[in-house]
Formats: sequence, C-alpha cells, structure tokens
Amino acid sequence: MKFDLRPLAVACALACASFAAAAAATDWPAVQSTIRPDAALEARVAAIVKGMTLAQKIGQMTQPEIKSASPEDVRKYYLGSVLNGGGSWPNNNKHAAAADWVALADRYHDASMATDMAVPVPLVWGIDAIHGNSNVYGATLYPHNIGLGAARDPQLVRQIGAATARAVRATGIAWVFGPTIAVVRDDRWGRTYESFSENPALVASYAGPYVAGLQGTFKDDASVIATAKHFIGDGGTDQGKDRGVTKANLAQMIGIHGAGYAPALAAGAQTVMASFNSWNDVAGGTDYGKMHGSRALLTDVLKTRMRFDGFVVSDWNGIGEVPGCRDDSCAQAINAGIDMIMVPDAWRAFIANTIAQVEKGEIPMARIDDAVTRIVRVKLRAGLFGRRPSNNPLAGQDAALQDRALARRAVRESLVLLKNDIAVLPLAPGKKILVVGKSADNLPNQTGGWSLTWQGSDNVNADFPNAASILAGIRQAAGSANVVHSIDGKDVDGKDVDIKRFDAVIAVIGERPYAEGDGDIGPAATLRHSSRYPEDLAVLQAVAGKGKPVLTVFVAGRPLFVNDLLNLSDVFVAAWLPGSEGGGIADVLFAGPAHADFRGRLSFSWPKTSCQSALNVGDAGYAPLFAYGYGLRAGQRSKLGQLDASYPAGGCGVSNSLPIHGQADRASFPLSITGGGKTVPLGADLNATFSAPGISVQTTQINTQQDARLATWSGPATFEARGARPLVLPPKMAGDGVLRFDTIVGSAPAGLVSIGMLCSRGCGTPVPATSLFARLAGKGKQTVKIPLACFTARGADLAALDVPFSVTADAPFAASFANIELLQGAAGDADTLRCEDLQ
Repeated sequence: MKFDLRPLAVACALACASFAAAAAATDWPAVQSTIRPDAALEARVAAIVKGMTLAQKIGQMTQPEIKSASPEDVRKYYLGSVLNGGGSWPNNNKHAAAADWVALADRYHDASMATDMAVPVPLVWGIDAIHGNSNVYGATLYPHNIGLGAARDPQLVRQIGAATARAVRATGIAWVFGPTIAVVRDDRWGRTYESFSENPALVASYAGPYVAGLQGTFKDDASVIATAKHFIGDGGTDQGKDRGVTKANLAQMIGIHGAGYAPALAAGAQTVMASFNSWNDVAGGTDYGKMHGSRALLTDVLKTRMRFDGFVVSDWNGIGEVPGCRDDSCAQAINAGIDMIMVPDAWRAFIANTIAQVEKGEIPMARIDDAVTRIVRVKLRAGLFGRRPSNNPLAGQDAALQDRALARRAVRESLVLLKNDIAVLPLAPGKKILVVGKSADNLPNQTGGWSLTWQGSDNVNADFPNAASILAGIRQAAGSANVVHSIDGKDVDGKDVDIKRFDAVIAVIGERPYAEGDGDIGPAATLRHSSRYPEDLAVLQAVAGKGKPVLTVFVAGRPLFVNDLLNLSDVFVAAWLPGSEGGGIADVLFAGPAHADFRGRLSFSWPKTSCQSALNVGDAGYAPLFAYGYGLRAGQRSKLGQLDASYPAGGCGVSNSLPIHGQADRASFPLSITGGGKTVPLGADLNATFSAPGISVQTTQINTQQDARLATWSGPATFEARGARPLVLPPKMAGDGVLRFDTIVGSAPAGLVSIGMLCSRGCGTPVPATSLFARLAGKGKQTVKIPLACFTARGADLAALDVPFSVTADAPFAASFANIELLQGAAGDADTLRCEDLQ
C-alpha cells in the first residue's frame, strides 16, 4: 500500500490519545445543563402535581403505541404520552401526509385537555426520527449516523438535527427518540450504523450539537424534545449481541460508553432512554444487571451525580426484561428511576398493576411524585401547554419534511474512498458507463433500517417520492444516454454485457436493510460480506478483469470483510447508508458543476480478516486493513495488491451452531432444485422465480424480509442445499446435534415428503416427513429440530455430507424454509422431534 501515511498517523495518534484519556476516566461528571432551573416554573409544576390523583399520575407515566390507544383512551386513562413504532402511521396509512399526522396529533392533544384533572396536562407524542423524520412518507432521509461520523462535521450534524426537528414538527409531534450516542465496539451488532463512531471522543463531539439542533432553546416553532439514548453501554455488549451484557470496568463505562452523555445533557437534552443491555463490571466485582432495573445507574449516577432533571423513558417493553418483571408490571424499574414507561400494548394492565403496587407500598408515593414532576417539568419547558399541534406554523407543511440540499451535502461529506489504484477519478461527463449491482436503483437498500418501517423492509422505490437513487444521480451526472444499467451484468437475453462498449463500470452493492435483532451477525459467523450476499461477489466477477476500470460503491451499515470484493475493484468507496439523496455519490465520482472531492474518513476501523469483529482504535494488537481515520482523496493513489480473501469455513471461534443456509451464510451451501433430471441453481436475484419440472421456488419472508424460499411442488422434485466440498461434522455435534430450520407450510403434502442428509457416493436414505409437514400446515412459522441420529440410523455419513439438507416430494406441496443450520447439544430439547415421530 503506497500513499502518504502522515495524515493517517496523526489521526491515529489523536484517536489513540483521546481513547486512552476516555478509558482512564475515574468518576461520573457533574453536568450543568444549558436549561437552568426556574423557580416560577417549578412552583407551577408542584401545583399541578399536587392536584393529581394517583390514577392521573400513573396515567402520566404511561406511554402506549398509537395502534393500541385511542384519543378516548387518552382522556379516560389520563395518558401522558403515545408513540408510534417503526412502521406505524395514522390510520395505518404508510403514505399518510403531514396533515394526516397533525390531525391525529390534535385529536390526542384535545383528548388530554378534556380530562377531569384539576389542571389538564397535554400529551406528548414521541417518534423514532432516526435519520430525518424517517417514519414519514416523503421526508428527506439523511445518511445514518455511521456516515455522519465519517464526515467529521459537528456543524453538519447540528443542521441535520434542526432540519429533523422541522420535519417532526410538520407532523404535529414534539418529541424525538434521538440522538443515539452509543459507542459501538463490536460491528456484529445490528445497530452499528446508528453509532457515530467506535471512538468516544468523536461521539462526544457530535452529541451536544445534535441535541442543540433538535431542541434549540424551546423558543421557536421548530424545537422538539431530544432524547439521549440508550443509557448506558448499549454499544458494548459481548459479541455485539442485541440486548446482551456489556462487560466493562467502571472507567470504560464512564469514559467510553458514557462519553456522549455529558455533552448531550449539557446541551439540554430533556429525556434519556434506558438501554436494553445489562452491565457486568467483572473487574470491579459488581453485576448491575439490566439497565431498566438499575437504581445505581438511573438514579444514583444519572439523576444525582450527573444532575439530570429531565425524565427517563423506558425502551419498547424494556421493563419486561428485568428479572421478575413482565411487560405490564415492574415496580423495580420504577423504583430504579424509570419515569415514563413505554408499554406499547399491555398498558391498561400496567396502569392497574402499578396503582396496586403503590397502594401496597411496593412503590413509594415519593417516587411517583418525582417521576410525574419530571414529566410535567419537561412538558412546560417545551411549551406544550396551551398550544394545539396544529397551531405550529410548520404543522401540516409537507415542504417542511424536506431539505434535499442538506442531505446531498451530507452524502458527499460522508463517503470514504478506501481504494484508488488507478487514475480514473473523477469520471468525465459523456463517458459510457455500465452500472451493475442490486443497490444501484434500490432506495430501500440505500436508506437502510429505520426507514418508513422498523427494519427498513417491505419498502419499494415508490415509497420514497422525494428521493434519488444512486443510479438516478449517475444518469444525471453522466447523461442518461451514456448509462446502461444491469443488476447482474447480463443483457435482456441473459448473456454477459459486452464490457468493451463502456469506458468504466460502476458496481453498487452492499447489505439489505435491517435494524437490531435481524441485523445482528451471530457470535460464530464471520464478517465476510460475500457469505451473506454472494450475488455481490458474482456481479463483480462478471465485470472485473475485462480491461475496463471497475468502481465499486459499497452500501452498508458497518465495516465488513470485503477483501474478495476489493481484489476485483480498481476503486472502492464506502458509502454507508446514504439515505434518500443518491445524487451525492455521483457528485464525487463525476467531474462537473456539482463535483466535490472525497473528504470522509473512517469513524470505524475496517477489518483485515473475517473474524475481526471487535476492532477498535486503542485496542492491544490493533491491526486493521484500514485504520480509524483513513480516507483517500481522489488525487491519492493506493496500491493494495492482492489481499488475502480466505476465511474459516466453520466460522469464528467456538460455536454450537453450523449454518447451512441463512442470513449468516448463503454461499457455502447454495440452494438448488432438481426435477425431471434437470437441476437449477437458485440464483442471487431475490425477485426471480426459479423452476424445474415439478417444482418452482421464489423468495418470501418467515422472520425478516427476503430471508426464506418458498418451494411449491406440483410433482416429483427436490429442494436442497449442496456444498462444493463435503461437510465434516465434529463427533460431538454428530452425537447430540440436530438439523434445525424454520418453516411455514402453505399447503399440506398431497403425497410423500422426505428430508435427507446425503453424500455423493450414495450414503444415507431420507427420513419420512409426510406426517410432520401435514401437522404443520396452516400453523404459521414453526421451528423444526430433527436429531442427527435419525439420519445416521438411515446410513448418513456425517463425516462426508455433500447435501446437508434436502426436501423431496412426489406430489403437490408448498412450504417456505429459512435459517437452516446444524445445532449441537439440542437432541434432548423438549421441542426436538423423536425419530419415531417421523413417518
């Protein structure tokens, strides 16, 4: 690799120094908020709270989801708040206009002011506006936080916060669940893209400006209540597991994971959201347990030592994860310091249970009064009293949902040039360009999770009316007549496109949308992108090495192991999840009036090997492929050479699971169908239908978008996963392991069905499964676990499996399959089938 290392060395030195300082923190900071106590306001708060009954107080502490609580419920139960979750809209209308949101906000507000309270308290509506007002049709979507971190521009972040506040106020809503100020330490977490950086100093530099942008001074029409989240340690869970355990000492919790909270609170953040994770200070000998139940963190640290006088809100059913609690009952969480409880559905039972707990003395009345005091204080500070949502001048204004120029600027600033081996940038207008890859003209992929829906799934381009795809930007910059688009590098006849016709190839590839949970990469899985998305490797192989430069734009929510893709690219750009303005990418790729040079620098270290999931600047043995702070300019050359693209076939470390086919690995055992002597591989095009005599297969969903394949039999045929080389199972797994898969049986078998684990030399016969699938028909998602002993009893050789999963039917039958894996130690589980049950 040959380029000027001096700027990188300076960046790394500064990052390491800031990290060392953060990791050496010894005490929680006392914070002085820009919003100072006001004696007159406090007297008013006290009078309002004094006039409330217990039921009214508990109602103020309760936050249901809009699908489960009507305006009449707000009036009857004195509800203090509602929220809409990701994928929830007024009247369940995904395309609701700003005016539709405002109309519902007015109804909720009017109901809250029509109670029999001595002084009615207005309801506050909260929303996940993660990268712009991202749950609302037509709103501008900015790059996710990981891209903003690469921009290194706190002023840009403040402007995006302010633009987001305007867009939220346009819908009549006054509270945003953001910013996320997690410091992510393991890129396997599905929320990595919600973090600005692995470096606490960078996160801290953004937290205050973002809050200031959202809240302003509460003196203008565009102010919304901000939320610092998730307190605390959400980005540090062991192995990147969502809702897992953060194993950090006190100094690390303060200096790394707490870095963003002091500046956020100093900027006036009025709410803090508790985190799902637990904290175990192994070195200090203290297990603090779940954050939702930790008085030591929520009250002693946050409210007392850090002097936070706003209110703490729980996360979605977060109280139910505290040991001994349920979604509708958790005295421990309230006593710990949760003030407003997000209980989306079971809120009526929660209110009744909490009233009873106060009456029995399990929750002191003083704790209830403190919680309600904090809630009313924030509502008064935010100016919610005496003003309907529709009275805001921004209310119902669809134009206020947008700031496309700001978003396009943010995209330009966020892009990181990782590889630049030849002098091809910027491309001149008029050049003939072939654009390939699944994400070139795919706004759902481009915007990622938390876009209209929670996971970013179930969206199409038409759901983003005020947006430009990356392909649209390229066409605008190069001239439409000069651009040809082919997702897979094939022409309409299925033949390879003639690369010689073009001056350059732009490949736009990457991840599909996800959020937490669905986006997590399991503890044993590798970071290898091509294992999850083999179609991206295939399209690069189709266009690389043919005499024309290949420029790859990688759209993803985290750094990943992409050495194989880098080897096939002359230029490689990390575009993160750029949001709705794909034209910003063309601005840096093409010369012209809008041209800008690359300026982004990595806010997360980039892995050199497939198992470097916890790779952070300042760590012992730090050895990335691209270090924190790395980023080329168009005029800088790199000489990466041929990178090692090898990866462990069995995954990383020790695991009791071996994926056969699923989101963690789609490449090792690709799927195919066979019927009438014809075998058809199931290609990477998830929108295609594949057919062979007796069977057809299309993509469907069991757990998450496009995670499953629906096989429909009309006659004798087989659906199977077959590897390029035999699979050898360890003896332990062979002894007590199971074949596990998720399925939805759409129609019961009309004939015989069998499941096999087979080898090419003819060992093993399938086990009967007709009755199994007949029992599962019409019952929705089911997880099936079959002991491997059932297959070895029929001659399967678990040391030489070519086909670790096959389903054969001889008559009409339909079933979907996902998450096919071999699982060690599960043969004795209560839900594992017995061999005699299979017939």
